[in-house]
Amino acid sequence: MASGKPIVILGVFVADTAYRAQRQPRMGETILGTSFKLGPGGKGSNQAVAAGKLGSDVTFLTRLGVDPFADMARQTWALAGVKSAVIDTPESYTGAAYIFVEETTGNNAIIVSPGAAMLISPGDIEANEGLIRSAGVFVTQLEQPIDAAVRALEIADRAGVTTILNPAPAAKLPDRIYTLCDYVTPNETEAEELTGIKVSSVDDARRAADKLLEKGVGTVIITLGEKGALLHTADRSDHVAAVNAGPVVETTGAGDAFNGGLAAALSRGMEPLQAVRFACAVAGISVTRPGTAPSMPALLEVEALLARA
Repeated sequence: MASGKPIVILGVFVADTAYRAQRQPRMGETILGTSFKLGPGGKGSNQAVAAGKLGSDVTFLTRLGVDPFADMARQTWALAGVKSAVIDTPESYTGAAYIFVEETTGNNAIIVSPGAAMLISPGDIEANEGLIRSAGVFVTQLEQPIDAAVRALEIADRAGVTTILNPAPAAKLPDRIYTLCDYVTPNETEAEELTGIKVSSVDDARRAADKLLEKGVGTVIITLGEKGALLHTADRSDHVAAVNAGPVVETTGAGDAFNGGLAAALSRGMEPLQAVRFACAVAGISVTRPGTAPSMPALLEVEALLARA
């Protein structure tokens, strides 16, 4: 499968620092942890890695500090074949996340400090207008400032680029953003946040998707975890089953795997239904492995899984 049209992804990179312990320390207390892990994170970066590992021509647009975490970001992208359009930001720092995991339950508590990525501005987007206009597919999420996401979607939409908004983490959005989106890809929680409709079933997802179509979205794809995904347009509504690749090890990053896979499939000219099935397979493999960026599969693995399924 050829690499397809270029993909441009706007988003953030953060270094994930994950600590495991029996419990959280109280104020003023120091406790011993049972393990520590440092790895690459950030939704946009994970999505770019997913698309890059699938052999796509992908460029990631972001801001980084000038520090060791920025070096980690560049190394992560290089390994996945991702090109970067980085605005170096020495006055700030590369984003980082503190992730506490409770040993006994696996529950987590997280603090994210996005650093330089919070300084991404509409001006930065305009400085990269040529890059965005040259894409076949443009993707963004909501971890960087929303005004920058809106400006990028405007430029992409006006240039006839296929636009994907992954509205994560859930946030209140300006009405005009919806009309700029060929695809919106919320999970159940984000769909509820955007529409006020609780999504507990496929029928609920259809009702929420109808609301998003009313707001001006072209196509709605609601990801439903182990229930797969719903592809919903004005003309049709298809429930695509999850693609089982084996025992689930970790679901973190499954949404990013799906969105990176969707962008890769659309950039190669797949029909939406086929693209959603492909994206479900990418996510299905990612959850059988630990980590986010490191769990993203290669194209041959996805094709082999789809052939079996």
